[in-house]
Amino acid sequence: MATKTIFMIHGMWGGKWLWDNYVEFFERKGYKCIPTTLRYHDVEPHQKPNPELGTTGLTDYVSDLEKEISELDEKPIIMGHSMGGLLAQILGSKGMGEALVLLTPAAPAGIWVIKPSVLKSFWSVQTKWGFWKKPMRQTFKEAAYSMLNLFSPEEQKKVYSKFVYESGKATVQIGYWFLDSNRSSEVDESKITCPVLVVSGGKDRITPASVVRKVAEKYKSVSTYKEFENHAHWVIGEPGWEEIANYVADWLKQL
Repeated sequence: MATKTIFMIHGMWGGKWLWDNYVEFFERKGYKCIPTTLRYHDVEPHQKPNPELGTTGLTDYVSDLEKEISELDEKPIIMGHSMGGLLAQILGSKGMGEALVLLTPAAPAGIWVIKPSVLKSFWSVQTKWGFWKKPMRQTFKEAAYSMLNLFSPEEQKKVYSKFVYESGKATVQIGYWFLDSNRSSEVDESKITCPVLVVSGGKDRITPASVVRKVAEKYKSVSTYKEFENHAHWVIGEPGWEEIANYVADWLKQL
């Protein structure tokens, strides 16, 4: 593979900081890493969210990311975590990436994602009227249960303290895609022709391995699927994250 640029897309409630480990790891291997920040996420966690965030949708995020990628010197490897993994899939279907690396990715329209553990992960959000058009954020307890379950309590608090607000609209477009008349999370798999690596965690509660496996199956003509049984959702930073990073690096090297 000619490209040495990795364009990194964070997931819900995140920011560039989420990629700190991976940036350092892949830069040591000679890659140029460009972690991006989604619209309205470049704020301090204690700040009130931009009211426009609640009605910002996946297509808005994709539009911003397309513009950023089009300004690069070369077509990058697009790496996405969680919701960022879904955005990477949409960008991949637009021919924007040389390869896709999907780390515990959110699933596109057509894949049923509502599992008991997923509902529990978003319970406080979904029980507030109008959540689909407001900025929202998990409680600490939900984040610890759903994404940070392999961290110590102290580390859980440290990571959660960096969480910002997320779009209620984008949340519905992913979880309740069947209610979205625009099918914003839909991906035409026939348009993804680049190599795709799909990584899941056996202990992931917010994007369960059973769901992520179906993402890999969707792109089976070009995908490689790898499940790490002893890992959860936060594969970019939880204890032992280097195991996943090394696997990704070896996969990229073989292309």
